[in-house]
Amino acid sequence: MNAFQGQFPAADHFILHLSDTHFVETGDLLHDSIDSDANLVQLFEGFAKSGARPEAIVFTGDLADAGQANAYARLRAIVEPAAAALGAEVVWVIGNHDERGAFRVGLLDEPADTDPIDRVFDINGLRIISLDSTVPGQHYGEISDAQLDWLRDVLATPAPDGTLIAMHHPPVPSPLGLLALVELRDQHRLAEVIEGTDVRGILGGHLHYSTNSTFAGVPVSVASATCYTQDLQVEYPAARGQNGGQSYNLVHVYSDRLLHSVVPIGSFPTVYEMSAEMLTAFMQMSADEQLALVNASTEA
Repeated sequence: MNAFQGQFPAADHFILHLSDTHFVETGDLLHDSIDSDANLVQLFEGFAKSGARPEAIVFTGDLADAGQANAYARLRAIVEPAAAALGAEVVWVIGNHDERGAFRVGLLDEPADTDPIDRVFDINGLRIISLDSTVPGQHYGEISDAQLDWLRDVLATPAPDGTLIAMHHPPVPSPLGLLALVELRDQHRLAEVIEGTDVRGILGGHLHYSTNSTFAGVPVSVASATCYTQDLQVEYPAARGQNGGQSYNLVHVYSDRLLHSVVPIGSFPTVYEMSAEMLTAFMQMSADEQLALVNASTEA
């Protein structure tokens, strides 16, 4: 047993889950106050300090604020070098603020087209399905009959390490009063396709705050936005976007579970710190020595 991991082995897979970057026209600020580009740069700079190496980076939609071509170009200019340095594959998922034609041209290097953008990725045995839940011109989401048939066919063959579905509109309830305007409709139809398959989790965005639930017997994890977040302290029912609390998720996939960890974007005052060398020395101490050292540090 690895002393640093306790009872658990290393995760089988490690994924970065980001959402709602909302890049705008060059030189503009989102809502006149949010620098979406700078927030994403800060995210990757902060993550690089960890030395961790994810296998994939999944973006669950609303990558551009209004489907602008130059927004997608700037997004790629930030993400692709960062992903290459990490050795990670990028999975782009479309959101309701994106535009299918510009999305295809700007991020997928494909001809412009208005068909749903559904894809399958093999991440070292873990299958990630990007599922287009958007309805052009609308904020709510839907999955068409043709898409459900396609998904059913894909899931008919299990993947070696199971499947994650990445989609913009998460099938979850919300403490905010605006969900009826923006939710995924007819969710029971998607549940019927997922139940009994190898789907192990759903990754979503759209809500601009971190939350977790279950759907069709599998966990759902919603990553907050990197641009701005929803204030869950507003008086119900209401909505308030705020410039704070931006974050992203670490997704660790184990043989028997998924672990979702929320990481705030930014740097914060240090309360205490143990370097790798200090932690190694600490783990080599006896239990009594460890307890004495911890007690001494808390009394200081």
